[in-house]
Amino acid sequence: MKALVLVDYGRFELRDVPAPAIGPHDVLVRVKACGICGSDVHGMDGSTGRRRPPVIMGHEAAGVIAATRPDVAGWNEGDRVTFDSTVYCGDCGWCRDGRVNLCDNRRVLGVSCADYVRDGAFAEYVAVPHHILYRLPDNLRFEQATMVEPLSVAVHATGRAPLKPGDGALVVGSGMIGLLIVQTLRAAGCECVVAVDVDPARLDLARKLGAHHAVNAHDEISALGAIMEHTGGRGVDSAFEAVGITPAIRLAVKSLCKGGSLVMVGNVSPQVDLPLQDIVTRELTLRGSCASAGEYAECLDLIARGAVNVDALISAVAPLEQGPEWFARLYNKEKGLMKVVLKP
Repeated sequence: MKALVLVDYGRFELRDVPAPAIGPHDVLVRVKACGICGSDVHGMDGSTGRRRPPVIMGHEAAGVIAATRPDVAGWNEGDRVTFDSTVYCGDCGWCRDGRVNLCDNRRVLGVSCADYVRDGAFAEYVAVPHHILYRLPDNLRFEQATMVEPLSVAVHATGRAPLKPGDGALVVGSGMIGLLIVQTLRAAGCECVVAVDVDPARLDLARKLGAHHAVNAHDEISALGAIMEHTGGRGVDSAFEAVGITPAIRLAVKSLCKGGSLVMVGNVSPQVDLPLQDIVTRELTLRGSCASAGEYAECLDLIARGAVNVDALISAVAPLEQGPEWFARLYNKEKGLMKVVLKP
Protein backbone atom coordinates (compact mmCIF):
# COMPACT_ATOMS: atom_id res chain seq x y z
CA MET A 1 0.00 0.00 0.00
CA LYS A 2 1.01 3.63 -0.37
CA ALA A 3 1.86 5.49 2.84
CA LEU A 4 3.28 8.89 3.75
CA VAL A 5 6.26 8.05 5.95
CA LEU A 6 8.21 10.46 8.15
CA VAL A 7 11.62 9.03 7.20
CA ASP A 8 13.69 11.63 9.02
CA TYR A 9 12.87 14.70 11.08
CA GLY A 10 11.26 17.19 8.72
CA ARG A 11 11.35 14.84 5.71
CA PHE A 12 8.51 12.75 4.28
CA GLU A 13 8.41 10.18 1.51
CA LEU A 14 5.48 8.47 -0.17
CA ARG A 15 6.47 4.82 0.02
CA ASP A 16 5.16 1.35 -0.81
CA VAL A 17 4.88 -0.48 2.51
CA PRO A 18 3.13 -3.70 3.58
CA ALA A 19 -0.53 -3.33 4.54
CA PRO A 20 -0.95 -3.64 8.30
CA ALA A 21 -1.79 -7.03 9.76
CA ILE A 22 -5.02 -7.17 11.74
CA GLY A 23 -5.24 -8.87 15.11
CA PRO A 24 -8.15 -11.00 16.36
CA HIS A 25 -10.12 -7.96 17.55
CA ASP A 26 -9.14 -5.56 14.76
CA VAL A 27 -10.63 -4.29 11.53
CA LEU A 28 -8.78 -3.07 8.47
CA VAL A 29 -10.00 0.36 7.37
CA ARG A 30 -9.45 1.72 3.87
CA VAL A 31 -8.67 5.34 4.64
CA LYS A 32 -10.71 7.86 2.68
CA ALA A 33 -9.52 11.04 4.43
CA CYS A 34 -7.09 11.97 7.21
CA GLY A 35 -6.52 15.41 8.72
CA ILE A 36 -3.13 16.86 9.62
CA CYS A 37 -3.21 17.51 13.37
CA GLY A 38 -1.24 20.28 15.02
CA SER A 39 0.52 17.61 17.09
CA ASP A 40 1.79 16.04 13.86
CA VAL A 41 3.13 19.39 12.68
CA HIS A 42 4.76 20.12 16.05
CA GLY A 43 6.17 16.60 16.23
CA MET A 44 7.67 16.28 12.75
CA ASP A 45 10.85 18.12 13.76
CA GLY A 46 11.51 15.89 16.79
CA SER A 47 10.75 18.59 19.34
CA THR A 48 8.01 16.60 21.10
CA GLY A 49 9.78 13.25 21.14
CA ARG A 50 6.56 11.54 20.00
CA ARG A 51 7.11 11.26 16.26
CA ARG A 52 10.38 9.32 15.98
CA PRO A 53 11.19 8.29 12.39
CA PRO A 54 10.32 6.14 10.65
CA VAL A 55 6.62 6.41 11.38
CA ILE A 56 3.32 6.79 9.54
CA MET A 57 1.53 9.60 11.34
CA GLY A 58 -2.17 10.49 11.22
CA HIS A 59 -5.01 9.94 13.71
CA GLU A 60 -7.87 12.20 12.49
CA ALA A 61 -9.30 9.82 9.93
CA ALA A 62 -12.35 8.18 8.40
CA GLY A 63 -12.89 5.44 5.87
CA VAL A 64 -14.56 2.17 4.95
CA ILE A 65 -14.04 -1.20 6.60
CA ALA A 66 -12.08 -3.37 4.16
CA ALA A 67 -11.68 -6.52 6.27
CA THR A 68 -12.67 -7.91 9.67
CA ARG A 69 -11.84 -10.94 11.79
CA PRO A 70 -14.28 -13.73 12.75
CA ASP A 71 -14.40 -12.61 16.40
CA VAL A 72 -15.44 -9.05 15.49
CA ALA A 73 -19.20 -8.70 15.83
CA GLY A 74 -21.41 -5.84 14.66
CA TRP A 75 -19.10 -4.56 11.93
CA ASN A 76 -19.03 -5.50 8.26
CA GLU A 77 -17.01 -4.79 5.15
CA GLY A 78 -18.25 -1.59 3.55
CA ASP A 79 -19.30 0.12 6.81
CA ARG A 80 -18.44 3.84 6.84
CA VAL A 81 -16.52 4.57 10.04
CA THR A 82 -14.28 6.84 12.01
CA PHE A 83 -12.29 5.86 15.07
CA ASP A 84 -10.87 7.23 18.29
CA SER A 85 -7.29 8.45 18.14
CA THR A 86 -6.70 6.70 21.48
CA VAL A 87 -6.31 2.95 21.59
CA TYR A 88 -7.38 2.21 25.15
CA CYS A 89 -7.37 -1.21 26.81
CA GLY A 90 -10.88 -1.25 28.29
CA ASP A 91 -9.69 -3.28 31.29
CA CYS A 92 -7.78 -0.96 33.63
CA GLY A 93 -9.43 0.99 36.43
CA TRP A 94 -9.52 4.22 34.44
CA CYS A 95 -11.24 2.51 31.49
CA ARG A 96 -13.76 0.82 33.78
CA ASP A 97 -14.47 4.26 35.24
CA GLY A 98 -15.18 5.65 31.76
CA ARG A 99 -12.03 7.79 31.72
CA VAL A 100 -10.44 6.06 28.75
CA ASN A 101 -8.23 9.07 28.00
CA LEU A 102 -6.31 8.22 31.20
CA CYS A 103 -5.94 4.51 30.34
CA ASP A 104 -2.85 2.96 31.92
CA ASN A 105 -2.12 1.21 28.62
CA ARG A 106 -3.02 4.13 26.34
CA ARG A 107 -1.59 4.23 22.84
CA VAL A 108 -2.19 6.93 20.20
CA LEU A 109 -2.39 6.20 16.50
CA GLY A 110 0.45 7.67 14.47
CA VAL A 111 2.77 8.06 17.44
CA SER A 112 6.31 6.74 17.78
CA CYS A 113 7.96 7.43 21.13
CA ALA A 114 10.26 5.78 23.66
CA ASP A 115 7.48 3.48 24.88
CA TYR A 116 5.80 2.30 21.67
CA VAL A 117 5.32 2.69 17.92
CA ARG A 118 1.79 2.74 16.48
CA ASP A 119 1.52 3.58 12.78
CA GLY A 120 -1.37 5.82 11.80
CA ALA A 121 -3.66 6.71 8.94
CA PHE A 122 -1.64 8.68 6.38
CA ALA A 123 -1.85 5.53 4.30
CA GLU A 124 -4.24 3.56 2.15
CA TYR A 125 -5.07 1.27 5.09
CA VAL A 126 -4.91 1.34 8.87
CA ALA A 127 -5.66 -1.40 11.41
CA VAL A 128 -7.65 -0.44 14.51
CA PRO A 129 -9.37 -2.41 17.29
CA HIS A 130 -13.12 -2.62 16.74
CA HIS A 131 -13.95 -1.16 20.18
CA ILE A 132 -12.75 2.31 19.10
CA LEU A 133 -14.91 2.41 15.93
CA TYR A 134 -17.87 4.74 15.36
CA ARG A 135 -20.36 4.50 12.53
CA LEU A 136 -20.76 7.61 10.34
CA PRO A 137 -24.18 9.23 9.85
CA ASP A 138 -25.32 8.89 6.24
CA ASN A 139 -25.15 12.64 5.59
CA LEU A 140 -21.56 13.03 6.83
CA ARG A 141 -18.76 13.29 4.29
CA PHE A 142 -15.42 11.63 5.04
CA GLU A 143 -13.69 15.01 5.08
CA GLN A 144 -16.12 16.25 7.74
CA ALA A 145 -15.61 13.07 9.74
CA THR A 146 -11.89 13.80 10.08
CA MET A 147 -12.92 16.73 12.28
CA VAL A 148 -14.58 14.50 14.88
CA GLU A 149 -11.29 13.93 16.71
CA PRO A 150 -10.47 17.63 17.29
CA LEU A 151 -14.13 18.34 18.03
CA SER A 152 -14.07 15.61 20.67
CA VAL A 153 -11.20 17.43 22.38
CA ALA A 154 -13.34 20.58 22.49
CA VAL A 155 -16.45 18.76 23.72
CA HIS A 156 -14.43 16.98 26.41
CA ALA A 157 -12.98 20.32 27.54
CA THR A 158 -16.37 22.02 27.81
CA GLY A 159 -17.59 19.01 29.78
CA ARG A 160 -14.85 19.61 32.35
CA ALA A 161 -16.44 22.94 33.39
CA PRO A 162 -19.64 23.28 35.45
CA LEU A 163 -21.52 25.09 32.67
CA LYS A 164 -25.07 26.28 33.12
CA PRO A 165 -27.39 27.87 30.54
CA GLY A 166 -26.84 31.60 30.58
CA ASP A 167 -23.23 31.42 31.77
CA GLY A 168 -20.49 33.63 30.38
CA ALA A 169 -17.41 31.90 29.01
CA LEU A 170 -14.00 32.93 27.69
CA VAL A 171 -11.92 31.07 25.11
CA VAL A 172 -8.28 32.12 25.01
CA GLY A 173 -6.78 31.07 21.69
CA SER A 174 -8.78 30.99 18.45
CA GLY A 175 -6.93 28.20 16.73
CA MET A 176 -8.58 24.95 15.70
CA ILE A 177 -9.48 23.73 19.20
CA GLY A 178 -10.43 27.20 20.44
CA LEU A 179 -12.82 27.77 17.55
CA LEU A 180 -14.43 24.39 18.16
CA ILE A 181 -14.79 25.23 21.87
CA VAL A 182 -16.53 28.48 20.90
CA GLN A 183 -19.09 26.48 18.95
CA THR A 184 -19.62 23.84 21.64
CA LEU A 185 -20.15 26.59 24.22
CA ARG A 186 -22.86 28.12 22.06
CA ALA A 187 -24.44 24.68 21.65
CA ALA A 188 -24.34 24.29 25.46
CA GLY A 189 -26.37 27.49 25.89
CA CYS A 190 -23.75 30.01 27.00
CA GLU A 191 -25.21 33.50 26.52
CA CYS A 192 -21.90 35.34 26.39
CA VAL A 193 -18.93 33.71 24.67
CA VAL A 194 -15.79 35.85 24.39
CA ALA A 195 -13.01 34.71 22.03
CA VAL A 196 -9.45 35.96 22.44
CA ASP A 197 -6.49 35.83 20.05
CA VAL A 198 -3.78 38.07 18.60
CA ASP A 199 -4.71 37.31 14.97
CA PRO A 200 -7.49 39.56 13.60
CA ALA A 201 -8.44 37.01 10.92
CA ARG A 202 -8.98 34.31 13.51
CA LEU A 203 -11.03 36.68 15.62
CA ASP A 204 -13.22 37.42 12.61
CA LEU A 205 -13.72 33.69 12.12
CA ALA A 206 -14.55 33.28 15.82
CA ARG A 207 -17.34 35.86 15.40
CA LYS A 208 -18.69 34.05 12.34
CA LEU A 209 -18.72 30.77 14.26
CA GLY A 210 -20.68 32.11 17.18
CA ALA A 211 -18.52 34.20 19.52
CA HIS A 212 -20.54 37.12 20.88
CA HIS A 213 -17.38 39.18 21.33
CA ALA A 214 -13.83 38.93 19.97
CA VAL A 215 -10.93 40.52 21.84
CA ASN A 216 -7.40 41.11 20.58
CA ALA A 217 -4.91 40.09 23.27
CA HIS A 218 -1.96 42.00 21.82
CA ASP A 219 -2.11 44.20 24.94
CA GLU A 220 -3.06 42.20 28.03
CA ILE A 221 -4.33 45.13 30.08
CA SER A 222 -6.59 46.36 27.28
CA ALA A 223 -7.80 42.82 26.62
CA LEU A 224 -8.74 42.31 30.26
CA GLY A 225 -10.56 45.63 30.26
CA ALA A 226 -12.56 44.64 27.19
CA ILE A 227 -13.50 41.28 28.69
CA MET A 228 -14.70 42.95 31.89
CA GLU A 229 -16.69 45.46 29.86
CA HIS A 230 -18.41 42.64 27.94
CA THR A 231 -19.32 40.90 31.22
CA GLY A 232 -20.55 43.96 33.12
CA GLY A 233 -17.41 44.03 35.28
CA ARG A 234 -18.14 40.60 36.78
CA GLY A 235 -15.88 38.39 34.72
CA VAL A 236 -16.73 35.06 33.11
CA ASP A 237 -17.99 31.95 34.88
CA SER A 238 -15.67 29.63 32.95
CA ALA A 239 -12.51 30.16 30.93
CA PHE A 240 -10.90 27.76 28.47
CA GLU A 241 -7.21 28.20 27.73
CA ALA A 242 -6.33 26.64 24.38
CA VAL A 243 -2.75 27.87 23.93
CA GLY A 244 -0.60 26.71 26.85
CA ILE A 245 1.64 29.70 27.59
CA THR A 246 1.93 31.93 30.66
CA PRO A 247 0.38 35.16 29.24
CA ALA A 248 -2.68 33.29 27.97
CA ILE A 249 -3.22 31.46 31.27
CA ARG A 250 -2.71 34.67 33.25
CA LEU A 251 -5.35 36.47 31.18
CA ALA A 252 -7.76 33.56 31.59
CA VAL A 253 -7.34 33.54 35.38
CA LYS A 254 -7.77 37.29 35.73
CA SER A 255 -10.90 37.21 33.55
CA LEU A 256 -12.76 34.81 35.84
CA CYS A 257 -15.40 35.86 38.32
CA LYS A 258 -15.08 34.80 41.97
CA GLY A 259 -15.53 31.05 42.24
CA GLY A 260 -14.99 30.61 38.49
CA SER A 261 -13.41 27.67 36.70
CA LEU A 262 -10.45 27.47 34.33
CA VAL A 263 -10.07 24.51 31.97
CA MET A 264 -6.55 24.18 30.60
CA VAL A 265 -6.41 22.50 27.19
CA GLY A 266 -3.29 23.95 25.54
CA ASN A 267 0.10 22.51 26.43
CA VAL A 268 2.66 24.26 24.26
CA SER A 269 4.85 25.04 27.29
CA PRO A 270 5.76 22.24 29.72
CA GLN A 271 5.73 24.79 32.57
CA VAL A 272 3.89 28.08 33.15
CA ASP A 273 3.66 30.70 35.90
CA LEU A 274 0.33 30.98 37.69
CA PRO A 275 -1.11 34.10 39.43
CA LEU A 276 -1.43 32.21 42.70
CA GLN A 277 -3.02 34.96 44.80
CA ASP A 278 -5.86 35.40 42.29
CA ILE A 279 -6.51 31.67 42.36
CA VAL A 280 -6.46 31.36 46.16
CA THR A 281 -8.24 34.54 47.25
CA ARG A 282 -11.02 34.21 44.66
CA GLU A 283 -11.45 30.44 45.13
CA LEU A 284 -10.93 29.57 41.51
CA THR A 285 -10.97 25.98 40.26
CA LEU A 286 -8.36 24.78 37.76
CA ARG A 287 -8.86 21.65 35.68
CA GLY A 288 -6.73 19.96 33.07
CA SER A 289 -8.34 18.50 29.96
CA CYS A 290 -6.64 15.71 28.01
CA ALA A 291 -7.86 14.39 24.66
CA SER A 292 -11.37 12.92 24.86
CA ALA A 293 -13.20 10.16 26.68
CA GLY A 294 -16.02 8.71 24.62
CA GLU A 295 -17.48 11.92 23.16
CA TYR A 296 -17.28 10.77 19.53
CA ALA A 297 -20.96 9.85 19.18
CA GLU A 298 -22.01 13.26 20.50
CA CYS A 299 -19.60 14.97 18.12
CA LEU A 300 -20.87 13.06 15.11
CA ASP A 301 -24.37 14.20 16.01
CA LEU A 302 -23.30 17.83 16.45
CA ILE A 303 -21.76 17.87 12.96
CA ALA A 304 -24.53 15.91 11.28
CA ARG A 305 -27.29 18.24 12.49
CA GLY A 306 -25.28 21.40 11.78
CA ALA A 307 -24.81 22.53 15.39
CA VAL A 308 -21.06 22.74 14.75
CA ASN A 309 -19.65 24.01 11.46
CA VAL A 310 -16.48 22.11 10.60
CA ASP A 311 -16.43 23.00 6.89
CA ALA A 312 -15.42 26.56 7.79
CA LEU A 313 -12.24 25.18 9.39
CA ILE A 314 -11.08 22.97 6.52
CA SER A 315 -8.64 25.03 4.47
CA ALA A 316 -7.68 22.43 1.88
CA VAL A 317 -8.30 18.85 0.74
CA ALA A 318 -5.40 17.33 -1.16
CA PRO A 319 -4.11 13.93 -2.34
CA LEU A 320 -1.76 12.06 0.00
CA GLU A 321 1.20 12.52 -2.34
CA GLN A 322 1.03 16.28 -1.72
CA GLY A 323 1.43 15.68 2.01
CA PRO A 324 5.07 16.86 2.28
CA GLU A 325 4.15 20.21 0.71
CA TRP A 326 1.18 20.77 3.02
CA PHE A 327 3.14 19.75 6.10
CA ALA A 328 5.80 22.31 5.17
CA ARG A 329 3.20 25.05 4.69
CA LEU A 330 1.61 24.28 8.06
CA TYR A 331 5.00 24.05 9.78
CA ASN A 332 5.93 27.46 8.37
CA LYS A 333 2.65 28.86 9.74
CA GLU A 334 1.28 30.00 6.40
CA LYS A 335 -1.28 32.67 7.09
CA GLY A 336 -4.90 31.59 6.84
CA LEU A 337 -4.27 27.84 6.98
CA MET A 338 -6.32 25.87 9.50
CA LYS A 339 -7.08 22.22 8.79
CA VAL A 340 -5.63 20.35 5.82
CA VAL A 341 -7.15 16.98 4.92
CA LEU A 342 -5.19 14.41 2.91
CA LYS A 343 -6.87 11.71 0.80
CA PRO A 344 -5.00 8.47 -0.03
